[in-house]
Amino acid sequence: MKYTINRRKFLELFGCGCCGLILPSCSTVPITDRKQLTIFPESRINAQAAAVYENFRSKTKLITKGKTLDQIIQIGRKIENSVSAYFDSQKIEDPTKNFGWDYILVDNDKIKNAWCMPGGKIAVYTGILKVTKNKNGLASVMGHEIAHAVAKHSIERQSQALTVQLGSQVADIFLGGAINRTRNTVGRSTGLDIFKIGIMNPFGRKQETEADYLGLIFSSLAGYDIRESIKLWERMSEAKKGKEPPQFLSTHPSSQNRISNLKQWINEIIIKYPPIKV
Repeated sequence: MKYTINRRKFLELFGCGCCGLILPSCSTVPITDRKQLTIFPESRINAQAAAVYENFRSKTKLITKGKTLDQIIQIGRKIENSVSAYFDSQKIEDPTKNFGWDYILVDNDKIKNAWCMPGGKIAVYTGILKVTKNKNGLASVMGHEIAHAVAKHSIERQSQALTVQLGSQVADIFLGGAINRTRNTVGRSTGLDIFKIGIMNPFGRKQETEADYLGLIFSSLAGYDIRESIKLWERMSEAKKGKEPPQFLSTHPSSQNRISNLKQWINEIIIKYPPIKV
């Protein structure tokens, strides 16, 4: 017997399936307590990131010894140990317990960038050292990047992308395939892609602001002078005048908004999150 289902019934069933996938998959960002969508398991994302990281290492010119690399490793280890000590002191599960921390220095003076992959794989480009200037400035950058990993922002972004994709499929069914036909006719820069631009970008900026806040906390816990962060972002702002912004700033809030936020947070964080014994 042939079984048929109308569009409305399909949407009802599809919607229930999506809810079943999404509703149990919410988590809370440590310290900020912001609710986030985390459909994908952390172990899967960390394994994927580790593979990408090793591939990057094998194909990239790295600086493998010297004072600068030693300083990066020292700062990173102080932050990672302080983060773990803080969560232990608060009797909160350490979000970095499954991290395999690693630090590399990329030999590229043209790129002002740093990143931390899920699972604690961290890269600093030599180009950004012209802006960080000192250990406190470097700690501000690294604290920010480590905060992205601690807050599971990569997992959240992938989860958001999946829900956008599922949502567009439902909308396409409701519209009788109009979105798919439009994309096939004029290219992939319409339909779902425009949908993504409208939804994803604002949320990305929220994550960046959250990473700024958590990064200050982590740097303060590690004993670095977080007041240097204001000078750092002033230098960042100066670096992008009359030219393309550094890659490190490409998806971040404007420098002026960032500096304003830092000024509001710093005194409170210094008092509330002093250096912790590890």
